[in-house]
Amino acid sequence: MASFHHSYVFCIIVLFGSVLVRAVYSIPRAPIVYRPSPWTLAHATFYGDESASSTMGGACGYGNLMTNGYSTNTAALSSTIFRDGYACGQCYQIRCVESPWCSKGIATITATNLCPPNWSQDSNKGGWVPCVRKGGVRFSFQGNGYWLLVYVMNVGGAGDIRSMWVKGTKTAWISMSHNWGASYQAFATLRGQALSFRLTSYTTKQTITAYNVAPANWNLGLTYQANVNFH
Repeated sequence: MASFHHSYVFCIIVLFGSVLVRAVYSIPRAPIVYRPSPWTLAHATFYGDESASSTMGGACGYGNLMTNGYSTNTAALSSTIFRDGYACGQCYQIRCVESPWCSKGIATITATNLCPPNWSQDSNKGGWVPCVRKGGVRFSFQGNGYWLLVYVMNVGGAGDIRSMWVKGTKTAWISMSHNWGASYQAFATLRGQALSFRLTSYTTKQTITAYNVAPANWNLGLTYQANVNFH
């Protein structure tokens, strides 16, 4: 069993085995407070190498993991935990057990990809730890004049997004649909308007509003950072 003190990319499959995965639960009061849960036995395997060159992008759509702040401490989740991309951005802790080759360290990783299922094995639910992010939520714009596709990155708290809205200076709040991974879309003409976003966490149900994230002269292909984030 390889030690986990290196910055490798992991594929986590929640099965009984020789890796421990730690979850957390939230106390239902504001602000949301996370507490670590007991460790859960699971399996993990390496894919790619420590440069993450073969794992850039991934099912969450984060693109270059280095420039977008995720480094190489990332993981692909089993389909049970991945939940069609709603788990993108969640943070987990893993440590090696039940092997004389294990290190004593604990690796904190971010979910950025999907691990193909192995239908011959059982699956189980896993858990996450609070994501510690610097600065506000980031919004990367793609699409065209009639379709805005937004990749949501650097999400704190639980790290995940359940629902999202956009508001231009000339519109009401527009509900955005989940495209895939960590991306949401709105079929609307929003050019020439400053844009605000409202996000709700999948895990905690907490909602935050980021006002005037993008100026009226925003462009596709650019990333804009809010001054708010989840607790």
